[in-house]
Amino acid sequence: MDVKNVTVVGLQWGDEGKGKVVDALGRTCRYVARYCGGANAGHSVNVRGEKFALHLIPCGILHPGVVNIVGNGVAFDPAVAWEEIEGLRQRGVKVDETNLLLSASAHVVMPYHKLQDSLSEQSLGQAKIGTTARGIGPCYADKACRSTAIRLGDLTRPDEFRAHLRIIVENKNRLLSALHNAAPLDSEKIADEYIEFGRRMSKMICDTGSILRKACKAGERILFEGGQGSMLDVDHGTYPYVTSSSVTACGIPAGAGVAPKNVGYVVGVAKSYASRVGSGPFPTEQDNEIGNAIRRRGKEFGTTTGRPRRCGWFDAVALRYAADMSGVDEIALTVLMDGDDTIETFRICTAYELDGRRIDEYDPSLPLDKVKCVYEDWPAWKTPIASARKFEDLPSEARAYIDRIEQLLGRPVGVISVGPPRDATLLHHSALKGFI
Repeated sequence: MDVKNVTVVGLQWGDEGKGKVVDALGRTCRYVARYCGGANAGHSVNVRGEKFALHLIPCGILHPGVVNIVGNGVAFDPAVAWEEIEGLRQRGVKVDETNLLLSASAHVVMPYHKLQDSLSEQSLGQAKIGTTARGIGPCYADKACRSTAIRLGDLTRPDEFRAHLRIIVENKNRLLSALHNAAPLDSEKIADEYIEFGRRMSKMICDTGSILRKACKAGERILFEGGQGSMLDVDHGTYPYVTSSSVTACGIPAGAGVAPKNVGYVVGVAKSYASRVGSGPFPTEQDNEIGNAIRRRGKEFGTTTGRPRRCGWFDAVALRYAADMSGVDEIALTVLMDGDDTIETFRICTAYELDGRRIDEYDPSLPLDKVKCVYEDWPAWKTPIASARKFEDLPSEARAYIDRIEQLLGRPVGVISVGPPRDATLLHHSALKGFI
């Protein structure tokens, strides 16, 4: 298959291991472009035993010759981005305007967004959504409001930015004081700090949409890097316990500024089980010793927050829905674990039951906190698999488990990850041979 552009999206509630897949594919691409989310996303990449945790900078930054793009659909936090840039430079990674470009139209996460996010979550008590308090939701809300929004290109026009910010902060102070009794923010101090960010990043800030459209016409390969997971999509996820952007492949045209036909070959990333951070329905969750065992073996703690993740069994109903939503061509199955004395059986949810009725198709309007899961049981394998480098090296139980996932999702499992290192990756029924 002649693979042109490639899209990598998560199919669960985030933390699926997209970073490793993007890193593996990124070396063969001219551009790696983020199109959604913000610093609430965390992608981990292991390079020769050295771990990199990336939040706003695309994973292609670790490959020489790759141009990394932060698209207009990203909620961009300059403070986090600059800290990340400096951290990469200190570790010997080149980061400048030749390999990192930032959309002038990306909306900026400001200090009052983070404050509003945190205070709002606190005020909701038990009804809280479970955000990372990184200001992402309030930033996207201001994007929709328009008059209270700041875009990255605004930081390069100091006088206009300062005057506009003064009005916004005055309004924000009144709002936050009335709702939360918050102390007022100093607009001039914020302006000074963010104008300096604009100065430092000015050579990187440009019309990235134009660059990507020209690349498409020229036949240069682009990898579109999704943040979060499909079940957190603002339109199609477990609303309202979702993120605030379109994280499926549907979000690429708007979030990167390219035509829908340029989305390309779609790789959907899913773990061999499921996990979730924060509040919201999770039908296959195991809030018990099994869940604790999965968490320990999968090292399920958030890259961005460090929070322990909720863990449960593989949910084929939700996965099939998410794969259909993005038009997934093949699955990348990550964190393929072996069993232990606690985990003797791996389970796959193949349907839901609600009020005695069997449900085979995922419906986001269902009361998912009330459904019961219909499971298939599969014997766990006890043989260590970290050294496997081809499908035939896997235990027969693992191969059978993967075959069943292919059947249930109606798509090939093309990529299988058996550990964090770059080379701990198997190609199975993949069209990406030669690209990983």
